[in-house]
Amino acid sequence: MPLVEKAVIMDAEKLRRTLIRIAHEILERNKGTDKLVLVGVRRRGVPLAQRLQSFIEQIEGVKVPLGSLDITLYRDDLSADTKPALSRTDIPFDLNGKRVVLVDDVLFTGRTVRAALDALIDLGRPECIQLAVVIDRGHRELPIRADYVGKNVPTSRREEIGVELKEVDGIDRVVIRELTPDRSP
Repeated sequence: MPLVEKAVIMDAEKLRRTLIRIAHEILERNKGTDKLVLVGVRRRGVPLAQRLQSFIEQIEGVKVPLGSLDITLYRDDLSADTKPALSRTDIPFDLNGKRVVLVDDVLFTGRTVRAALDALIDLGRPECIQLAVVIDRGHRELPIRADYVGKNVPTSRREEIGVELKEVDGIDRVVIRELTPDRSP
């Protein structure tokens, strides 16, 4: 079944404003940048974390450490015959005692976040791990919630949220798409 775009729910400016708000919320909750680090979940979480790092630097004058996390081997939906495409985890700082803000584009079932938590804990013992997402669409299968949410978008299981970023897709926007029955003869 093909996906058909239903609506643009965030344009580039709305996405920018949303990330600035999340940056302010992160700073307020953590009382500044002391022990704060950002870790983006590959693929779209990384450029989002880079943008948050930039906004935090503009607000506080401090460039917080930034890392990227590949969770491929931690996923619970890989079968024995799957040959996953691996990316590189790059966390150039010690996680022990840090206040980690894990950054991803969409929170859906919670399984990606669970895999990311497992991967982070294998790398160190943070003081705390917080979650920042652009979109929370519900449908949780695990008891996971985001600490920072750009927008809550209730969806059906036939719908998909696409966070499109210039760094990956050549455009900044968030769209909702729906699976539609293929009507070809």
